[in-house]
Amino acid sequence: MAPNSTIYKLELQVSDMDRHYYASHNLTLAQHPSETPARLMVRLIAFALYADERLEFGRGLSSDEDADLWQRDYTGDIERWIDLGQPDESRIRKACARARQVVVVNYSGNGAEIWWNRTAPALSRLKNLTVLDLAPDDVEATVGLLERGMRLTAMIQDGELQLMSEHANVAMTPRVRVNAAR
Repeated sequence: MAPNSTIYKLELQVSDMDRHYYASHNLTLAQHPSETPARLMVRLIAFALYADERLEFGRGLSSDEDADLWQRDYTGDIERWIDLGQPDESRIRKACARARQVVVVNYSGNGAEIWWNRTAPALSRLKNLTVLDLAPDDVEATVGLLERGMRLTAMIQDGELQLMSEHANVAMTPRVRVNAAR
């Protein structure tokens, strides 16, 4: 029998001063049995950075056709496609053809540099792509915030994200490798 997903309930208060977006989101995060706590937190970080009333978690690990997160407009067209890690070049090209904006959130340290050096020439031609790098130490620090029932505040200003709980505060500044027009 296959192991079940672990469910996390989260109340996320987002104050994004860069985009002038302020909202509270009640989220349910399902951690796939093969998903690490760090990857789960990267999904949450990506949600906080691009929070919107229509941003949703996709099937990610369990489907090659879905994004890890995506935002659709009212007609069902994909406005934003967000993938985590180091997707292959063909997946990124397909996503760029399907969505107005594609974001790759890379979080694996030295592997990120190798991946970037290998794919950067091809990716530079994609005009609707943004690639962000998260420092591995910052991601690991956010794992300390992980609880089955969480209340977090995400404050974003001048490109810096602060994730705050009642007990801890983690600050990070994602490195932008490629930034398509927002």
